[in-house]
Amino acid sequence: MAPLEWTVGQVSERTGLPVSTLHFYERQGLVKASRTRGNQRRYSRAAVRRLSIIRFAQELGIPLKEIAEALSALPEDRIATREDWEAISAQWSKLLDERLARLQRLRDNLGTCIGCGCLSLDRCVIYNRNDMRAAEGPGPRTLVAGPIDMNAAPED
Repeated sequence: MAPLEWTVGQVSERTGLPVSTLHFYERQGLVKASRTRGNQRRYSRAAVRRLSIIRFAQELGIPLKEIAEALSALPEDRIATREDWEAISAQWSKLLDERLARLQRLRDNLGTCIGCGCLSLDRCVIYNRNDMRAAEGPGPRTLVAGPIDMNAAPED
C-alpha cells in the first residue's frame, strides 16, 4: 500500500523524476511539499499524481506554462479525479492537434523556401519574391508559428 506521505527519494523513485527536478517544480509552484520538524520534504499522494501528470505532459512537449495553467484548476489537497484528467486532456488535445498540424506543414515544406529573406534558393523567387515575408516579422516566416520573444525565459 502506498504511504500517505512520501519522502523526496520515494517520489523520485516512483515518478522517475530526479530530485533536482522535484525541487525545481516546487520552486515553480507546480507542486507543494510539506516539511517535517527536521525540515525534510514530504509529498502527498496528490502531489505524486500531479508530478506524474507533469512528467507525462512534458514528454508530450507541452510547455511548463501550459501545464501550470491546467494544474491551477486542480485543488492541491486531493488527487486528480477522472473528470479532472478528462478536462486537462481535452485542453492538451487541442494543443497537440495544433502542434501536429504544424509539424505536418513543416515536414511537407522542408524542401521549399522558408521565408528567411536570403532569397538564395531558386524557389524563393516564387515563394518569397522581393522578400515580401519580411513584413510579417523576423525569422523563417514560412515555417514558424510566430515571432520569437527574445526576452522570454527558456522552457525547462
